[in-house]
Amino acid sequence: MAYFITSDCINCTECVFECPNDAISLGEHIHEIDAGKCTECVGFHKEPQCVVVCATDCIVHEKARAVA
Repeated sequence: MAYFITSDCINCTECVFECPNDAISLGEHIHEIDAGKCTECVGFHKEPQCVVVCATDCIVHEKARAVA
């Protein structure tokens, strides 16, 4: 599973700099996470760094997105 960036993204780019897998890039309107590259920071950090640094709490796990 990977994380997803919601429309609350303000394009601050903090998550881009923290991603050890280069899985985050600017999409058409907001940043997007490439699910094929996202490892949820396993092997790098104890928790996903994009979630930790997100100023608007707009990065959610795919499981949470499916429930909403």
